[in-house]
Amino acid sequence: MPNTFTTVVNSGSLDAGTGVVFTEAVRAVYSKEIEYKAMPLMRFMQFARQKQELGVQPGLTIQIMTYNNLTKGGTLTEGVRMTTQNLSAYLKSITVAEQGNAVAMTELSLNASFTDLMADATTLLARDVAIVVDCQLRDVALTGATINSITTSVIYGRADKNAAKISSRGTIGATNILSVATVKDGIEILATANAPKHQAAFYICFVHPHQSRSLRDDPAWIDASKYGAPEQLFTGEIGRIDDVRFIETTLMCNGAAATTDPSFKLALKHGESGAPASIDVYQAVLFGEGYYGYAESLPVELRTNGVVDFGRERGLAWYGIWGMGILQSNYGVVIETA
Repeated sequence: MPNTFTTVVNSGSLDAGTGVVFTEAVRAVYSKEIEYKAMPLMRFMQFARQKQELGVQPGLTIQIMTYNNLTKGGTLTEGVRMTTQNLSAYLKSITVAEQGNAVAMTELSLNASFTDLMADATTLLARDVAIVVDCQLRDVALTGATINSITTSVIYGRADKNAAKISSRGTIGATNILSVATVKDGIEILATANAPKHQAAFYICFVHPHQSRSLRDDPAWIDASKYGAPEQLFTGEIGRIDDVRFIETTLMCNGAAATTDPSFKLALKHGESGAPASIDVYQAVLFGEGYYGYAESLPVELRTNGVVDFGRERGLAWYGIWGMGILQSNYGVVIETA
């Protein structure tokens, strides 16, 4: 019978003392706890006006009826009949499309892995859904703001109320930050357009952490932890100024992020066409209630692709059918800052 212990010792090497290093016997220990990279939660969905008629009626588009206001009435004259007017309405359309993403793994990897790969894949797919939906709603919110349905409603940051307003992205400088004066410029636009407030009390502003940093130092800032009822916060809410509540997310578009980051937008990168020569631009969006909508025909569900290659490969995917769009374009304003 061979001397197993001698074999192991001979395969090792002496250290600086008198011990023996068992290079073949020592193995790395792997934890079954999984750590995922940080990512933002779904934050835009909580302010979307959601429609689900497509789950009941066939079709790919939801048509939402919107009535125009009546011509103002007034004082009547005795003996003179009232002049009638026709009801005026138009349709808002939200078109849905297939959405999804998938992963694949082999039967060998499933059996050889020290963790549950299927459970890990399920978690990663669920996180991917959150990113996809939030990015799509963000893009709708950032591109849908208009004044009188004609001119894109964009304002630019200014350091304080005494600083001059600028009128183009290319003239943004280091002092053109997201300030209280900038926020109030946006409020003026929404109030003038009669944009309704959420819960009849406040507007919502989505900001990047880089933008909110300058706001936190302002005396007008009220931190969310100091609210009278902090348990009623929205997801991602960090504070408020007057009648505006701020939601912070790293998904807000900017030119400073890595090109692989979901928040990166090339047009906001310094030196690009229309952008400043040395300043990366950040976008925020301020809006009222009913600004954008979300239409769902098929809720998100996990699906497998069945047996592939005689059972040697497995696939897992999330799949759904939905769409989103602007409902009232003059209820929002985009803010661009340094």
